[in-house]
Order: sequence, then C-alpha cells, then structure tokens
Amino acid sequence: MSASGGTKAIVAALVANLAIAVAKFVAFVFSGSSSMLAESVHSLADSGNQGLLLLGGRRARREATPQHPFGYGRERYIYAFLVSIVLFSVGGMFAIYEGYEKIKHPHPIEAWYWPVGVLIFAIIAETISFRTAIKESNQVRGTLSWKEFVRRAKAPELPVVLLEDLGALVGLFLALAGVSIALATGNGVWDGIGTLCIGVLLILIALVLAAETKSLLLGESAGADDLRRIEEALVDGERVTRIIHMRTLHLGPEELLVAAKIAVPNDDTAPEVAASINAAEERVRAACPIARVIYLEPDVYSAPAAAAGTNPAKAPDDPTSPH
Repeated sequence: MSASGGTKAIVAALVANLAIAVAKFVAFVFSGSSSMLAESVHSLADSGNQGLLLLGGRRARREATPQHPFGYGRERYIYAFLVSIVLFSVGGMFAIYEGYEKIKHPHPIEAWYWPVGVLIFAIIAETISFRTAIKESNQVRGTLSWKEFVRRAKAPELPVVLLEDLGALVGLFLALAGVSIALATGNGVWDGIGTLCIGVLLILIALVLAAETKSLLLGESAGADDLRRIEEALVDGERVTRIIHMRTLHLGPEELLVAAKIAVPNDDTAPEVAASINAAEERVRAACPIARVIYLEPDVYSAPAAAAGTNPAKAPDDPTSPH
C-alpha cells in the first residue's frame, strides 16, 4: 500500500466521522434517541482511530537508531492494534451499555425528524468515505478477494478504514431501523435494540482487527508474489545455484528483511563469492524494492545433509527448503 493512498483514505474517513459525530450528537440532544448517542460516540471513536493511524504513520517514518537498528516501521501495526482496542471499548461496549439502559428504561423519541435526517446525512457521508477507501484499496488489492485483502495486507491502514466504514454503514442502517420501528410502534425499546445491535457489530469488527494486527505485530513473512520474485532473483543458475533455505520478515508495511543461505560453486574463491552475493542482493532489490535489509550466507549444497534434516532453520512444509 502506498503511504499516500492510505493517508487519503484516512483523512477522508476522519473528515466524514467528525462531521457525522457532531450531527449525531445534536440529533441526540433534540430527540433523546439512544441510538443517536451510541452512534455519535461510535463516530467520535472512529475519528480518534483515524488520528491514531495518522500518528502511527508519522512515527513510523523516523530514522533508525542504534537502539532500534531496523527502524520504527512496526509502529503502524501498534497503532492499528490500538484502534481495535478503542473500537471495542469505547464504541462497542458503550453502545451495549446504552442499549441495555434504553431497553430497561424506554422512552419515546422526540422530534423524530432530527435522528432520521441526521442518519440519512451520515449514510451519505459514510458512503463517500467508504467509496474512497474502496478506490484506494483497489489500486493495491490486485486479484485478491476482499477477505483475502484484509487478511493478507501488510499495511494495516486501508483494511482498518475499510472495516470501520463498513461497520459504520451497517450501524447506521441498524440505527435507522431501530428509530423507525420505535417511531412506528411508539415503543422506545426498539431504539435500544438497535443500539445493542450496533454494539455487537462494533465488537465483532474490533475482534477481527485485533486478530489481524496481532499477526502483523508478531511478524509476518513476505507475501506470495514478493516471495516468488525474491526466489527468482536470488538464483541465477551460475554463481548462485539454489536457495538452501530462506526466511523473510516484514519490519514494517514497506520494509522487508530477507535472510537466506544460498548455494555457490564449491570451487569459487572468496572474491568470487563476495561478488556473487553482491550481485544477488542487487537482483533482489530490483525485483522487490521493499527488500531493504538482505543477509545472504554462502554455502555448498549437500543433498545428503538436506535429506538428513541437518538444516537447523528448516521448517515443516517450507517451500524454500531443499527437496
């Protein structure tokens, strides 16, 4: 994901959510609708989340230091994880509490035109924000399905904004349904039920975000396309005959560490091995620009040793392990 594309989607969502939060709170003040209060808190929480994503992107651009020699790229993952916590606690749990209170102590909705008008405005604004996120995501999604994109994306911002906007749109329709049924029946309990549904929805989205960002925080390998390009670039068939084993790790969304043991001819001199390694690094960086940290260890390939499993870094079902 390009940083500019992610930032554009985040800013669009931030502007929309701030405007919607104010409008929803005004509607709550004039109508007393708990769905409006829950939705205003939801939009305010989303605005804070977009602020966290922008802050994480800014801090991730800091230069590496002796204490953090690989830089601060993973700060983007940390702030994305904080977003899931805020969405769960501030958005989801508050909505569930507010819905429970409304069901326990129902009261009719006053000035119905306020919540209905604001919900229609919010649906339009969120649709524009959601459309922006979809447009930016399509530029990097490739042939992946939306589910695969959310699960495999190494840059967390677009999946977070996509899920937030999707949750916001569904929540708005739930709020509209709750308010409409409450108005039609004169029973404020339906407003509370709509609020409860919003809370459950937000918690489910927060759990999905937490699971995905946790995987990124633990450290994920290169995607299948990047891995294929790296493997093809490393082996030239002459000076590097094969990959004995290889590991990749995302130091950040747009920075990849590559560590590999490569097979070189057993009669190469030290200068020839050094030249082979330098050439292999250049090929990898040309084929996969995000591979910025590369460590290559030359070795002489031994089929019996590989068959005996003497490779300490070999992992089960590792496609880069020798066969």
